[in-house]
Amino acid sequence: MTKPGLVYITGASSGIGQALAQHYYQRGWSLALVARRTQVIEQWAQSVGMDEQRYAVYEADVSLIDSACHAGQACLERQGLPDIVIANAGISWGVDTSLREDLDVMQQVLACNTMGLAASFQPFITPMVVRGSGRLVGICSVAGIRGLPGHAAYSASKAAAISYCESLRVELQKTGVSVTSLLPGYIDTPLTQNNPYPMHFLLTSPEFARRACRVIERKARYVVIPWQMGIAGRVMRMLPAWIWDKVTQGKTRKPRYLKKD
Repeated sequence: MTKPGLVYITGASSGIGQALAQHYYQRGWSLALVARRTQVIEQWAQSVGMDEQRYAVYEADVSLIDSACHAGQACLERQGLPDIVIANAGISWGVDTSLREDLDVMQQVLACNTMGLAASFQPFITPMVVRGSGRLVGICSVAGIRGLPGHAAYSASKAAAISYCESLRVELQKTGVSVTSLLPGYIDTPLTQNNPYPMHFLLTSPEFARRACRVIERKARYVVIPWQMGIAGRVMRMLPAWIWDKVTQGKTRKPRYLKKD
């Protein structure tokens, strides 16, 4: 395995981000952890006994471009240039496009899951190219392969993230900087625990982190985790539109996002 260095992870306060942080820490890496809820990260890091010399926490809302970019710049100034950047922060909210208020929800999902991913990478691209090495990892989703009922915002945002990562990958060819599109299937996190439909091949967050680390280590271009969902994804991609419509007809929709007071 590559000698431990510095890994930068957005959305590190829970779920996949937290699991990735713990996985890398246990393997000797230093951490740059980004989230809106920095106090949650600090409390968690202390509860698991992390060495304060091996991690730093940065507050950012990646749906705000300047906020995401400023966090990256702060990392460069405080900890230096990461070896790995994992753009993990994301939200999964159901929408109904027939309702005006849900357009605002959709805009927020796109801002976080697509623009937030790009803004998380931006501060590090030029320094990595100058150095001649680095790994950029976009956490996308199987939901970005085809549109799913109630997932209009999420599927659109993740489809855009997949295409964005591919574009960036081909742009950075021969620079020494790799770009990985990582597509989780169903992972047991706060984002999925209230889904009202079966979640096939469900993985725990720690198990996903273990598999993701192997993928990132080998600088894979495009990987679905778990592999069973990779097969499902290939089938989904190949199905003609009329068959896909029949397959999804009557399926339970993702519930609308209802903002809590």
